[in-house]
Amino acid sequence: MEDVLKSFSLKGKKIVITGGAGVLGATIAEGLALAGAEIAICDIKNASEVAAKLSAKGLSVKGYYINVMKIDEIKKCEEEVLKDFKQVDILFNAAGGNVKEATTSNDLSFFDMPLSALEKVIGLNLFGGAILPSQVFGKSMVKNKNGGSVINVSSMNAFRPLTRIAGYSAAKAAVSNFTQWLAVHFAMEYNKNLRVNAIAPGFFLTEQNRFLLTDEKGGLTARGNQIISHTPMGRFGEDKELVGTCIWLCSDASKFVTGIIVPVDGGFSAYSGV
Repeated sequence: MEDVLKSFSLKGKKIVITGGAGVLGATIAEGLALAGAEIAICDIKNASEVAAKLSAKGLSVKGYYINVMKIDEIKKCEEEVLKDFKQVDILFNAAGGNVKEATTSNDLSFFDMPLSALEKVIGLNLFGGAILPSQVFGKSMVKNKNGGSVINVSSMNAFRPLTRIAGYSAAKAAVSNFTQWLAVHFAMEYNKNLRVNAIAPGFFLTEQNRFLLTDEKGGLTARGNQIISHTPMGRFGEDKELVGTCIWLCSDASKFVTGIIVPVDGGFSAYSGV
């Protein structure tokens, strides 16, 4: 028990973060690096720029190009990362997002929602955001003697589907299911010490959801007000408030934890509305 605090350290851990140049991804990358990890930020744009900013703070971070929707590009990224890092201990799948065209509104009914938009959202969050990177990086991770950790990003939509965002809700529910499936598969077929879990963020203002939650003047929309009224803590989350949970899931402090989805939501998923 004397070493319990040390078990939260990420010193020496080599972590790949897909979607690492996004708002939440970059915040998580910085937090994990501050906990001692060496970080490979992988994204379709701005990976090198974000990595440079974090490196300037004295953190061990390097940027890499990746397109999570193209498996050949994921493989190229993995080759470059392994050349520099030698192995990957943790894969953090943070790539994802939503689009207006897959969201119902006064201008777009469910019946007119284009298949292409639904395919884009489900493809990005499920295939690019979880399955494909896990296939590529997981193939080398199963060989790690000390195992490791895969962390996916689910959502409140996986606990209960939210109105309007049909494609995103379906995709994140699938991410949660896949997380549990992969946790069992890796442990029973390849490596008992390779864990797979997910975080399910509550409501954090990002570029993807800002148009739904705030108006042109920066005030809350009706939907934004509904969310706050159903969040017992009475506010949106701050990016940095995801970091502690991520450190725990990446570290040896959670080495007997696999196949779970952890809400980080200010109580939203626990509140019935009455």
